[in-house]
Amino acid sequence: MAGIETAEDSQTGGHGGRSSNAGNATDKALNLLEAASAPGYPHRLGDIATTAGVPKASAHRILQNLVATGFLASDGAGSYSPGPRIRALAARITQGCEEDQVMRAELEVLGRRIGHTVHMGVRTGDVVTLLVKVSGPNAVQDSSRVGQQLALHTTAIGKCVLSGLGDAELTELVRRSGLPSRTQKSLTDLTGLRTELAKVREQGFALDDEENEPGVRCLAVPVRDAKGAVVGAVNVSTIAFLETREALVGWADTVRTTAEALHGLLG
Repeated sequence: MAGIETAEDSQTGGHGGRSSNAGNATDKALNLLEAASAPGYPHRLGDIATTAGVPKASAHRILQNLVATGFLASDGAGSYSPGPRIRALAARITQGCEEDQVMRAELEVLGRRIGHTVHMGVRTGDVVTLLVKVSGPNAVQDSSRVGQQLALHTTAIGKCVLSGLGDAELTELVRRSGLPSRTQKSLTDLTGLRTELAKVREQGFALDDEENEPGVRCLAVPVRDAKGAVVGAVNVSTIAFLETREALVGWADTVRTTAEALHGLLG
């Protein structure tokens, strides 16, 4: 839900984060909390505000409230990191969480069958966040990590998510985030992306052929919630010189079996 735009909110030109209209007070606080808790913290105020799409003055005020309530911690020099309350909340959610256990168990089975690294990722705002990673046996590994946020248009998981959007929602998302290049193979125009997503819908899986990271080739199958909406995807990640594109596509049905086992798990 969009909130009332104040004069301060309208003066946000130049940032490269979310839309300049970051939403109501709750939206802004959650976006700031997410940005401050992103890997690589502590993060500086300006970077957090830019990522969250919140004017710097508003961001400072909200961040101070989050520090006062224990959700964030401040180093006293303008940088912020997760506080004790958000850490405790994360621990309660993940420790002993049945859904997390099911996801990991299913991905471990998939990883053993395929012999490569597998992930479960979900859409969080305008990016994909990796929830689970089960590393493969190869000595050469990709650089992914749990909690990492990745672009939607350059990753197989992200393309699965985008394939579940209507054209108006896709167009608005691209307007907000753009289609920045990650490698020479990245899709960077909306027409090409639409064509790619039509292919994903038709074949039931998405490919990332060195589009997000040089030397890494991935295949993903959508994971749906109880209502049938795409919320994320399961992927298999391979090193390009160890696995051909054709061999990777040959694992699509196996990955689909795992994705179907997770149907409805996330809502």
